[in-house]
Amino acid sequence: MNRSGPLALLHTSPLHIPVFDALRDEDHQGLELRHMVDEELLARARREGPAAVAGEVRAALDRAVADGARAVLCTCSTIGAVAEEAGAGIPVLRVDRPMAAAAVAAGPRVMVVATSESTLEPTVALVEEEARTAGRSVQVRTLLVDGAWARFEAGDTDGYVRSVAAAADSVTDADAIVLAQASMTPAQRLTTTAVPVLSSPRPGLAAGADAVRHGQTLHGQTLHGQTLHG
Repeated sequence: MNRSGPLALLHTSPLHIPVFDALRDEDHQGLELRHMVDEELLARARREGPAAVAGEVRAALDRAVADGARAVLCTCSTIGAVAEEAGAGIPVLRVDRPMAAAAVAAGPRVMVVATSESTLEPTVALVEEEARTAGRSVQVRTLLVDGAWARFEAGDTDGYVRSVAAAADSVTDADAIVLAQASMTPAQRLTTTAVPVLSSPRPGLAAGADAVRHGQTLHGQTLHGQTLHG
């Protein structure tokens, strides 16, 4: 059954709001987005682990439901699994799942690049989960961009993006490079590596829009027909 209604987005940085608004305007005109921002969720998850914020995440999802959301898209990779597992009676999706599926489809060698250490473990687990779902073998390696997160927190977005792009360009022996955090997406335009560089916002928002239209979650399924470049 098709349903129309707003898509709630759970962010841990206000910087994500214009990114997703722009993608909505480009690809999903008419889709209503309702942004929820809680920076403390990521701060606490970095200190204590993602499971520590499960209660707060569930409360945020409950607020989204009460506000009429038809689906929720969690744009923070660190807490994405917590959001999916919380359940809310409506589809709850993590923004990086379609990207992980695309990485697995690209080949068995996947490099996960992150600027926050707390993102590495959940992103690796997600890629491995998508590989199992697709019946493929995968070798996942990780690359933490030293000093990048401090630049992001200091508001040096240009320096942040350049450092991410340089890290991605250092990777030559992979079938896909995964930019683990939505905040890293602008670096995709600066990379020169021949390895495909994947980011999460565009395919993630497409999955959220589909969930709003169809009223179903795509959790655990490899997504086909998604735009892989963003």
